[in-house]
Amino acid sequence: MKLINIGFGSMVAAGRLIAIVSPDSAPIKRVIQEARDRGMLIDASYGRKTKAVLLMDTDHVILSAIPTQNLYARWMDKQEPEMEETL
Repeated sequence: MKLINIGFGSMVAAGRLIAIVSPDSAPIKRVIQEARDRGMLIDASYGRKTKAVLLMDTDHVILSAIPTQNLYARWMDKQEPEMEETL
C-alpha cells in the first residue's frame, strides 16, 4: 500500500484518494462544513492555512497545509514543483 505524506508526519493511503482540490471555492467550503458537521473532517494542517483538500473514498475530507501541486506530484511520484519565494 502506497502512502502519501500530506505534511507534518501525516500520511494517507494513495489508493483511497479520489481528488486533491483547492479550498478556495464556495462548493468546496460547503463540502468541508458538511464533513465537519458529520464528524468526517480530518484537519492535518496543524493550525496553518489550508492549501489543499483531499477527498477520500471513505467519505472523509482531509485538510492539508501542503499546496495541491506538491501533493499531486507526491501522488503521481513526480518531482515536486519549485516553491516560489514570496517577499
